Amino acid sequence: MPKKRQHVKSFKPSLVASPAQSSASSTAAGGPAKGVNELLANLRHASVARSSASPRPLPTAAPTVPPAIREILQLPETPALLPRRPVRPRFDNNGRRLPAGPAPPRSWVSRRPGEAIVEGRSSRSPRLSCPGLAQTTLPGAYTPAPGSLIDVVLRRLAFDWELHRVYNKYYLYFLPSHLKPALIRYVGVAAQQGVSLADLKAILLPPHGVYDEDELGDESVSNAQVTCLDLSGSIGRTLRLKDVSDLLFPWNQSPSSEVLRDSWDTADMVPSPPRILLPSLTHLSLALEPIGPHDASWKQLLALSTKLSTVTHLSLAFWPDPCLTPRARFSSITSPQGQNISYGGTNYYSHSIDHDWGEALLVLRMLSKNLYKLEFLDLTGCAPWFKALKLADGHDFVDWVGSWGKVTLLRLYTGWTPGEDALPSERIAYTEAVEMAASIEKHIIARRAGKGRFITVERNYVGV
Repeated sequence: MPKKRQHVKSFKPSLVASPAQSSASSTAAGGPAKGVNELLANLRHASVARSSASPRPLPTAAPTVPPAIREILQLPETPALLPRRPVRPRFDNNGRRLPAGPAPPRSWVSRRPGEAIVEGRSSRSPRLSCPGLAQTTLPGAYTPAPGSLIDVVLRRLAFDWELHRVYNKYYLYFLPSHLKPALIRYVGVAAQQGVSLADLKAILLPPHGVYDEDELGDESVSNAQVTCLDLSGSIGRTLRLKDVSDLLFPWNQSPSSEVLRDSWDTADMVPSPPRILLPSLTHLSLALEPIGPHDASWKQLLALSTKLSTVTHLSLAFWPDPCLTPRARFSSITSPQGQNISYGGTNYYSHSIDHDWGEALLVLRMLSKNLYKLEFLDLTGCAPWFKALKLADGHDFVDWVGSWGKVTLLRLYTGWTPGEDALPSERIAYTEAVEMAASIEKHIIARRAGKGRFITVERNYVGV
């Protein structure tokens, strides 16, 4: 007989089914299918049950300890609470609504280190304050308002001039005529190298071999609307007056070889005279850099002044003593009798000890005769030779009634002011320069005495 088999049943631990599995099993068992809303409700009830079963630990605040016990137990101090975020005002003091959003970062608002020197370099020493070329602007010349869009753009062009002089050299000529002098001034004052001869050609001359004459039109003939040329900070550093003269007044050399004519009655081909680059030039600034070495030649200035018959405003700020041979001031020659004679007309002690102003008066007399239309003269920083403006040596003197009788505005600033820690000698020198400027004003008024125009002298005052 077959044996009876006993089936052993294995028991497994039962697991708690999730709502989703129970719903799935119920549907599989043939129960009514639950909707989506019911399933979501079951999931919410399950999550609430789990959260109530294991509540989250609440953040416990660390108990505070009195300061005396804290010092005994050497416990660290309780960290201070973070300051509340300040409420940003929506309106300014004038009642205007402020722009939405957070304030701009400091890097956007703060200026770069190189941007601090825009209108001249820093002072010569902590004891002296030198405004630099900020006081050398020509009256009547276009100057952008500080902080305006044009001012910001020109400053940025000047600081990045090493880039623009290469990549934008074909577009600089097409700037508006009233912006060209302002750009030249900004580059000469703010750029590291100043304005060079190539920069002037790129701004004032059309690009060579790029555009046709038909494309340029009448602008290629001359810059008739440019009346100002501000070369402040570039003369004696990256520009020479001889180069400026050759650029403004080009000289066309006619060919020396003569071509044989076919007939004796053939008309001679007379070459046309060279065109002047700036025929309407009336404002010219040749101000030097107040700090640092510079090479300014009075001989080249006299040669250039013979061609500047239309200039009415001139700036010679920070120019050295009028001298035709400045490099020979320390040179001397020995006579056959064994005496040492100064090689040039002015030596190192001519003005201080010998009181010899003969050469300076000669140079100023020649300059005044060439620039007979002058109405404004800027001599800021020329205090060492202010005295020459009122002296006379025979027929050599500055004629404020004849040659410079049209000058109605004379600028005689010292170019520097003593600080709180200035030495007594520096204070004395400043006072003497201010008093000399005042005496020159009285001298010019006395010389004219109703015979010429009224003159205004801009100068410093003691104690101001």
